[in-house]
Amino acid sequence: MDITKILDVSSSGMRAQTERMRVIAENLANANSTASEPGGEPYRRKVVSFRSVMDGALGVERVEIDKIEGDQRPFSRRFDPGHPAADASGYVMMPNVNSLIEMVDMREAQRSYEANLSMVTVAKDMLRRTIDLLQ
Repeated sequence: MDITKILDVSSSGMRAQTERMRVIAENLANANSTASEPGGEPYRRKVVSFRSVMDGALGVERVEIDKIEGDQRPFSRRFDPGHPAADASGYVMMPNVNSLIEMVDMREAQRSYEANLSMVTVAKDMLRRTIDLLQ
């Protein structure tokens, strides 16, 4: 495989995982964001999906963000009658963000990013060694 292809594939994976980390960080930041009025929806967790796209110029498949959608899992409810968004029963709708799941997703995204970075490092080393051999 051509070194430029390795760099292109790995960098597309790094960009995709960077965006995934941004969405995970947004989810974690809004894990306790409730609606401001009764009956309103709280923050809805976002989920990133990927797709493979053929790069015709290089002849390789790259990773791209397909879409960022709201997670359709139901919201949880917490009893807090003094909250401004509490319904008539005193319950507040809470976001469908589970911090533990987000942390696991973040770790997975980090490892995927590191694997792609490792491939970039290997490709650079191969290129450097090739240049050294030619001198």
